[in-house]
Amino acid sequence: MSKRGYHHGNLRQGLVDAALVLIEQKGPTGFTLSEAAKRAGVTPAAVYRHFAGREELIAEAALQGHRIFSDLIARAFGGSQKSDLLAFEETGRAYLDFARKYPGHYMAMFESGISVNTNPDLALAARKSSDVLEQAAIALSKHIPEDKRPPAAMFSAHIWALCHGVVELFARGTPGAKTQFQPEELLESGIGIYLRGLGLLPPDQ
Repeated sequence: MSKRGYHHGNLRQGLVDAALVLIEQKGPTGFTLSEAAKRAGVTPAAVYRHFAGREELIAEAALQGHRIFSDLIARAFGGSQKSDLLAFEETGRAYLDFARKYPGHYMAMFESGISVNTNPDLALAARKSSDVLEQAAIALSKHIPEDKRPPAAMFSAHIWALCHGVVELFARGTPGAKTQFQPEELLESGIGIYLRGLGLLPPDQ
């Protein structure tokens, strides 16, 4: 990639784009800053004008990923135009869609070991995305008698864990991912079983 393409302040994003490709190819800890610089068409020294090290570069990729992710699940939630049940289910499916469409971002966010508290912007972006799923859980929880209602944070964490497990095991070609079921089927049935256990779906649905 030509250095010319990163004039006028574009080098920082060019390095993030290069890192995302390398993360997808080699994993978040499988590449060096020199490789990112080479892919961006600049010298390794140029990287340090924008990032203190590889961890800071990955944190920026994670930050951008969380912003994309929160926008996707916010649109999936959809507000008042959908039933609470449909909105909740679609936020779960949006997780799967994000992991497939943005694998480099996903890996930077969830597989790099970078803490969401690395910097305030990353912490805020990560909280924003988790808040959407929690809001969906709150809306759906209102249909459960109060004395049987789980905390919304626990409710959303369970679904988050289910989505993450389906992605990690069956949606990204990881070892041991062979199954006769499509990831969408696994996710939909898993969410259905969970919601049925809470009394939100009738036994025959």
